[in-house]
Amino acid sequence: MNPAKGYAAQTPNAELAPWNFNRREVGPHDVQFDILFCGVCHSDLHQVNNDWFPGIFPMVPGHEIVGRVVKVGDHVKKFKVGDLAGTGCMVDSCQVCENCRQDLEQYCLEGNTQTYNGMERDGSSPTYGGYSNTIVVREEFVLHISGKLDLAAVAPLLCAGITTYSPLRHWKVGKGHKLAVLGLGGLGHMAVKFGVAFGADVTVLSTSPNKEEDAKKLGAHHFVVTTDETQLAEAKNSFDFILDTVSAEHDFNLYLSLLRTNGVMISVGVPPNPAAIKAFSLIGGRKSLAGSGIGGIAETQEMLDFCAEHNIVSDIELIDIKDIQAAYARMVKGDVRYRFVIDLATL
Repeated sequence: MNPAKGYAAQTPNAELAPWNFNRREVGPHDVQFDILFCGVCHSDLHQVNNDWFPGIFPMVPGHEIVGRVVKVGDHVKKFKVGDLAGTGCMVDSCQVCENCRQDLEQYCLEGNTQTYNGMERDGSSPTYGGYSNTIVVREEFVLHISGKLDLAAVAPLLCAGITTYSPLRHWKVGKGHKLAVLGLGGLGHMAVKFGVAFGADVTVLSTSPNKEEDAKKLGAHHFVVTTDETQLAEAKNSFDFILDTVSAEHDFNLYLSLLRTNGVMISVGVPPNPAAIKAFSLIGGRKSLAGSGIGGIAETQEMLDFCAEHNIVSDIELIDIKDIQAAYARMVKGDVRYRFVIDLATL
């Protein structure tokens, strides 16, 4: 037995509360690290509330995890006790399918193992996430964390960071491109930072005029209020890429109209209902609507190394774990700049 403690929802829509449980013993290929900080992702609340699919309860959320290694298995080669370590949205995959062999474990053809609200590869043991004091993860899915940066602010890179870094890298967004970031929240503010770091001309598209100052502070070159008809008209046919980070319902056709010929709109947000896409929104300009998830392990490590080199972290508000429900309520209202992070010393 490997005792652990954390905060869990016992049933769908339940408030999170202290819960004691067991992690697996450290196997020959495993790394155990005590968790120092864990980011709070909007998907944590979606899964606690069963918004997307039936969850596995009790549920310990959290997939933006950083900590310090306390134990390694006999065959572990990349980590030693005392190292800083992190884990993102997945903790395992089949590792042998076509996608896994191309470092695309996030698209494992057999399905990757989610950090929480999933099942281990044995098919019978639930996974529990980072709202806890310790975690055991297969070595291949543990990431090296630099000590150069604020560890609490690094935690959201494991989801919000890689979710925006991966599509920008895949579509080779950079110098000479006009990039629009739709939405300035946990994902959007990281997209702005990466877009600017890659050399793109970055515009933030938002329904909130009061976010313009923040957008400019983050490095955005331009700001468009999408409820202003004049500003919207001026932005038509402007962008090579739009990175859509919005998870609320919105009109995809409206934003497709802002793309240049051959432009690409990349969706990383998860609206609750299917979007109605008009064929002419794509045909009229040979435009593309694409989607992207997180990155693979190699790309996530690349992102972490890039952030360490360029001093990029998330803008966070550090909270005690007892305040998680209040943080959820504020997150629903958009009242966070731009990511809550739990200090697990408060557990």
